[in-house]
Order: sequence, then structure tokens, then C-alpha cells
Amino acid sequence: MIKTDTIVALATASGAGAVAIVRLSGADAISIANSCFQSVKNKKTLLNQKTHTIHFGHIIDGKRIIDEVLVSVFKNPNSYTGENVVEISCHGSIYIQQEIIQLFLRKGCRMATAGEFTLRAFLNAKLDLSQAEAVADLIASDNEASHQIAMQQMRGGFSSEIAKLREELMNFASLIELELDFAEEDVEFADRTQFAALINRITFVLKRLIDSFAVGNVIKNGIPVAIVGEPNVGKSTLLNALLNEERAIVSEIAGTTRDTIEDELVIEGIGFRFIDTAGIRETKDVVESIGIKKTFEKMEQAQVVVLLFSAEEFKTESKRLKVEIEKIKNRFPLKPLLVIANKIDVLNDFELKTLTSKFNNLHLLSAKTGLGVDELKNKLISFVNTGALRNNETIVTNTRHYDSLIKAFEEINNVKAGLETGVSGDLLAIDVRQALFHFGEITGEITSDDLLGNIFANF
Repeated sequence: MIKTDTIVALATASGAGAVAIVRLSGADAISIANSCFQSVKNKKTLLNQKTHTIHFGHIIDGKRIIDEVLVSVFKNPNSYTGENVVEISCHGSIYIQQEIIQLFLRKGCRMATAGEFTLRAFLNAKLDLSQAEAVADLIASDNEASHQIAMQQMRGGFSSEIAKLREELMNFASLIELELDFAEEDVEFADRTQFAALINRITFVLKRLIDSFAVGNVIKNGIPVAIVGEPNVGKSTLLNALLNEERAIVSEIAGTTRDTIEDELVIEGIGFRFIDTAGIRETKDVVESIGIKKTFEKMEQAQVVVLLFSAEEFKTESKRLKVEIEKIKNRFPLKPLLVIANKIDVLNDFELKTLTSKFNNLHLLSAKTGLGVDELKNKLISFVNTGALRNNETIVTNTRHYDSLIKAFEEINNVKAGLETGVSGDLLAIDVRQALFHFGEITGEITSDDLLGNIFANF
């Protein structure tokens, strides 16, 4: 699987910019770069330069100067990939980028495949597999929370927890395997009491990691929030107030929003995706009916439902609203439902008191004036368990890791049951080996070419 050829690719985002970086990695990276490099002052060669040094000069194709550049040299094994690496910082013209890359291809490089630089870092033991996957998560992070989790994983926080569990389990597994060699003597090398204590500790850690996925998944992908209600209760105005911009059309005409409108907002480092839906009401308008159908589809996809109603309309009559609340709760019993009374700025104190007495946990708000918007943001944050994030605990965000943890947890439970019922060492060994296998899948001790291809193709 380990390749020794030299690869080249653009390391910065595609497109024009002030500066671009072209990266080479492989045994011949420095010599190939040197064949196209001309120092401006002292005619120095890149071949005898120290690692982690930067050199000013030109990239040339024969006698033609392509660009004035800075060339960074990193010698193996002290580089990102563990190989010789050269990075050329050039001007960000698309023409210049392509000219330099095409030049290196003619000199013997090949184009890197998706994620191949990080794949080589993994294959050369510069990163384990979970750390390599964290690189992609770090690049994709778009809020403080997802960035924090990716950084923690890339620095080996998750890997170290798994590696420690795997090492302890491996030690006991070797003792159990040793017992099998002395089966006729009927001796026990693995202390069953200590082994049971280890299994209990592993069970506790695995359960914590598995439970963290619920939080990690929403942090990584954002939390979809559907804003629903009858037409003209202020859903679009609320969306605009949350986003602090005129994102949705606001009109006194009922049914203005015919389709769903989505936008994102980061609150205390957590990404929320707000979905302003078409109003829910009986209608003969074909277009509006399609919008209402989409509303229910978005409610199905959302993790939090916000039901908005006009405080002015329901200050004296509440039966119809209570029916709507029950309908949503019955249809989506597992989703958090936040009921909001909008347009409270038009009510007096007595009317507000009468309204709040009719509903439990009612949130009061005026989307028009902004009153109660900050409190709404705090309420939304309360739906996310960020305690683990604040305490810098390991949070699982990767579906592949979650799947392996679930499988390892099942095998550890089998080991636990076997210890409690006193099964033979050979049967215990089978379950322990399976648990070790699933631990190894996470960090990359156990991989296949297909698995690596799927992971790095997504970079």
C-alpha cells in the first residue's frame, strides 16, 4: 500500500487569490523541485539545504521564469507526510498555479489523489487513522464547537483513550491465550477478578464515548430548528431577528412564505440551522398547499420544533392553540417543542399575565422589537448538552468510529457475561479478540485498502 513515487497537488483552495501553495511529497520531491528552482542571489541548490528552511527564488521552465516564489523544504521523516516535502508559495493566479503543476508533472511527479498527502502521513505513522480523519473535520469545521472537537481529536485525545483501553485488554488477552497453551494443566494466568474490574472500566468508558455521539453529531452537522405556525404570526420576522438581517420576505399578507427558507446561525459556538416554513392552515391555494406539505417534511427532519403564535390573537382564546400543540406533540413525541408567543409588544401587563397563566413554559417574544430574542437563543442552547465540550472531554462525531464503538461494546458485554457465568478461556478469548479488532478499526491498526479508499476519497 505504501507508495514511493512523488506526488504534487495544490495545497490551497482552488481559484485565484493573492498566494497559492503547490505541494510535492515523495522520495524525489526535493530533487524535482531543485531542477526547476533558481535562487535569486547565491545560486544555491535545494539539495543540500537543512530541513524546515525557506528559500527565495524563481520557478523556471528552461530559460523561462514562471514565477517568483518562496520554497519551503521539509526532509523526511520530519514532515507532515513523513517523506521529503516541498511547498512552493507562488502568486495565486490560476495560470501560474497550473503552469507550475504541469511543469512538475513533466519532471516526473504525478497528481495526488484526494486526501493522499494525509493518507501518506497515516501510512508513515505520522498520524493514526482517527487523527487523519480529524484533519478533514478540522478543514470542514464552521463553528467554534466543531473546531474544538476536531482539534482535540487531531491532537490524539480520542486515540489515546482507545489505545489505552486496547493495550490493557491486549495484556489480559495474551494471558488468556497463554492459558490455552497449558489447558491440560488447568492453570489460570489471568486473574479473573482483575479482569472483571478492567471489563467494567472499559464498559464505562465505551458507554460514555457512545453516548457522546448524540452531542457530537449535532455539533458537527448543526442543529436543524423548524419554525412553524399559522400564516402571518411573524415566523419570517423571527428568522430575520435571529439572523440580524432581512433574510425572509415580511408582509402583512397571510401566506407570503410559500417555500421553506433556511439559514445558519452560530450561538455560543454551536451551529443552528433555522428553517422558516410555510404557514400551517387549511387552504385551497395549490402552491401554498405544497409549501405546507414541505413544512411537515422539515418538521420531520428538524431536531427542535419552534411553534410560533400571535400573542395578540390568542390573548382571550387558547383552545385552538392547545389543540395545535397536542397535534405536534403526538406527531413528533421525541422532539423538543418550544412554544413562543410573538408580538407581545402590543399587549398590556394584564393581558400578558392572562396569556402566560394558560400555558406552561411559554416563551414571550417580540420579533419586531427584538425583545426576548436573546433569551430564545439561550433556550435553544439548553437543548444541547455542551457540558462535555466545556470540560474538554472526548466527543465522538465520526459515524465510522461510533459503529466500531457499538460493536466493541457488544463484544465487551459478551466477555462480561462470560466471566459472570464462568465460561472457558477459549470462548473468552474469541470475544476479546473481536473487541480488540473493533478497537483497532478506529485507530487504524486494522485496515483494508477499501476502507482507506473510502475515507480519504472524501477529503
